Amino acid sequence: MASNSLVRRRLEAQGFCNLDDATLNEVGPWLRWSPAFCTLFMVAGVALKSPAVLWALAATAFLGTLLPFHPFDLLYNYGARYLTGTRPLPHQGPQRRFACGIATVWLLATGWAFHVGALLTGYLLGVPLILVAAIVSITHFCIPSLIYNTWFKVRPSASPQARA
Repeated sequence: MASNSLVRRRLEAQGFCNLDDATLNEVGPWLRWSPAFCTLFMVAGVALKSPAVLWALAATAFLGTLLPFHPFDLLYNYGARYLTGTRPLPHQGPQRRFACGIATVWLLATGWAFHVGALLTGYLLGVPLILVAAIVSITHFCIPSLIYNTWFKVRPSASPQARA
């Protein structure tokens, strides 16, 4: 699956570069793990109009901007991967940390809107946030990573294994 050139390009756009085909085939599907958990918590936070859920997720996303991994990756690396028999997830690059930074601000704003009773604003912020997270969870297409690559003129290129 992950050896597919489209998936490889999308993962490299997120900063997962220089991974051989075997590694991408093994962990490629699991690189959706953290975005999927984030999406689920976003859905819960928006559906419940819960600033607490959204702010807790913002704190988690903020850690994802500072660390070379997302905190939810730890659940996979120290738990789920032993059940699946797969290797740990690679560290995330600056693109995905940038995406975590955008999510942090967006989650804080969405939570604040619900906190002050601006429900329409909360939904107008929350629904697109959920959609952006769901897209990367399903397709590996990360809009914030593309913004990062455009702003900083990063052109991820396929590894030698992918070009062979």
